[in-house]
Amino acid sequence: MEALEFMAAPFAACLVLVGIHAYLGLHVLLREVIFVDLALAQIAALGSVVALAVTGHHPGSPASYTYSLVFALIGAAIFSLTRTREGRVPQEAIIGITFVIASAAAILVADRAPEGAEQIKELLAGSILWVGWPKVISLLLIYLAVGVFHYVFRRRFIVISEDPERAFAEGISVRLWDFLFYASFAVVITLSVALAGVLMVFSYLVAPAIIALITSRRWSVRILVASTTGVTASALGLFASYRWDLPSGPAIVCALAVLLVAFGGWRLVTASRAAS
Repeated sequence: MEALEFMAAPFAACLVLVGIHAYLGLHVLLREVIFVDLALAQIAALGSVVALAVTGHHPGSPASYTYSLVFALIGAAIFSLTRTREGRVPQEAIIGITFVIASAAAILVADRAPEGAEQIKELLAGSILWVGWPKVISLLLIYLAVGVFHYVFRRRFIVISEDPERAFAEGISVRLWDFLFYASFAVVITLSVALAGVLMVFSYLVAPAIIALITSRRWSVRILVASTTGVTASALGLFASYRWDLPSGPAIVCALAVLLVAFGGWRLVTASRAAS
């Protein structure tokens, strides 16, 4: 009972994170901008480091969140503006170099900030194990608002992700809707990184979405599969974290990796049986 009480809020936070990231991760993979989440997460982290180094505001404070969100929105604008119909340079290359620059800048700024190295470590690994119920409820409300926004305009987002040429042909302002997508994505990433860390957020977005896209072409089934994968990995990771006194974020990331490998092995076995 003691373990259940201690893990209740962190597990609830994981459920909230999985709910929104399972959906957004599908769009990320379909758009073939796999590292956009990692890049936005690192840009948000840079904003948090700048808040500490320049103004002395520690992570978790309203000022730190504001800095992170502003930086992430700037990143969203960059990624939406660099999306072209026939670009010579793949957008993934722009996203990759943006991530590298944000990472290097965060290290340089953190070097001049008190406890900068410790903050970089926390931004990578997160501190979800110490989340409280008020934080969980506030995240739930914000992510619900983002979810409603995406549900209302789901057709435009899905068409742009699945068939951008069709979106252009239908006269949809792809650049505008790209910005709205990345802006809402930035809001989620800013809050998620502050709680769960860069590594866990990236894993929540990509690993469940990989399994979901391979499993089905229907969006309802994809979201269900991705959410189930994320919830299962969260339960396994938090249990391992409590049982063996491990960092919770990395434990959940490794649990996601185990599920991904297990799914890949199962697919190989079923494919070989079908071939024979």
